[in-house]
Amino acid sequence: MKSKSEGFRTYEYLIFTVIMLCTVLFCVCLGSVSLNVGDTFKVIWNTIWGLPAPEGLSRSIIITVRLPRVICVALVGASLSLCGGSMQGLLRNPLADGSTLGVSSGASLGAVISIAFGVSIPSLPFAGTVVMAMLFAFISLIVILSLAYKLDFSLSTNTIILIGVIFSMFANSITSLIITFSSDKVKQITFWTMGSLSGTSYANALTLAASLLVFGTVILSLTRELNAFAVGEDNARHVGVNVKRVKMAVLICVSGLIGVCVSVGGTIGFVGLVIPHMMRMVVGPNHKRLLPASLFAGAIFLMLADLASRVILNPLELPIGVVTSFIGSVVFVFIFYRSRKGG
Repeated sequence: MKSKSEGFRTYEYLIFTVIMLCTVLFCVCLGSVSLNVGDTFKVIWNTIWGLPAPEGLSRSIIITVRLPRVICVALVGASLSLCGGSMQGLLRNPLADGSTLGVSSGASLGAVISIAFGVSIPSLPFAGTVVMAMLFAFISLIVILSLAYKLDFSLSTNTIILIGVIFSMFANSITSLIITFSSDKVKQITFWTMGSLSGTSYANALTLAASLLVFGTVILSLTRELNAFAVGEDNARHVGVNVKRVKMAVLICVSGLIGVCVSVGGTIGFVGLVIPHMMRMVVGPNHKRLLPASLFAGAIFLMLADLASRVILNPLELPIGVVTSFIGSVVFVFIFYRSRKGG
């Protein structure tokens, strides 16, 4: 019998894929207007293969509104969870996730500036926010790593975390200042900073998929190195890991993914923090298994959270960040209590 020390197996990929696709169908069917599962599946299937699909309100709701949103939600959840799992492995800190570096706050600042000052690219909807969020994410990474390098040539984990926390406070203070002087757009900015994927399109989904494919592939290719980090940076060097190169690669990929996710869905907390912990309890600490499992589980969790945000106070819609923070905080306290009780 194969142990948990080995990589993710084919049948496990199939199980997670089936669960994820069923969740997609479930989330597309439910909402302010509930739709029949069979009709929904037929509309999606026929549309994918270019077959004639029944026209009407239901097809418009499924293809134009719900399907692109659910796809975007799944991609954001997968990206955030992958970032959290890789950051926890890299920094050997159970409280680490994609926002630990301060990159999430930097990306949020860029997007808020875009919304407040109307930065846009002609004929490309959402492009202004996307570009500004990604630009500020990478600027944040450069600033954080530069300061950490000045203070500590070896770029130690504690130095990076400390600078990231300080930078987050700085970026959040500027964001609050901009909100104070943007009275006409306060509601839009505030709702966005709490996380929302309403109104997302297939163009957003394509952007998210491309970033996950590029940056996610790099992160998943470094699972052996992340396993080496689990026993300390010195031990990782002794087994032949180029510590600085791996750190830079993971940090850059996490920054890119966080920048794109924030630009599309705003600030969504706790996904990258809680999901890797939950998957670690299921599949073990080996990153060859943990990261793929976190990727799938993050997508499933955020789709269900988005569904809850749409139906709990129907017809009103809650910001998805409110739902994830509520669920995530409760789950994290339970996980922490269980781990402490277990010794």
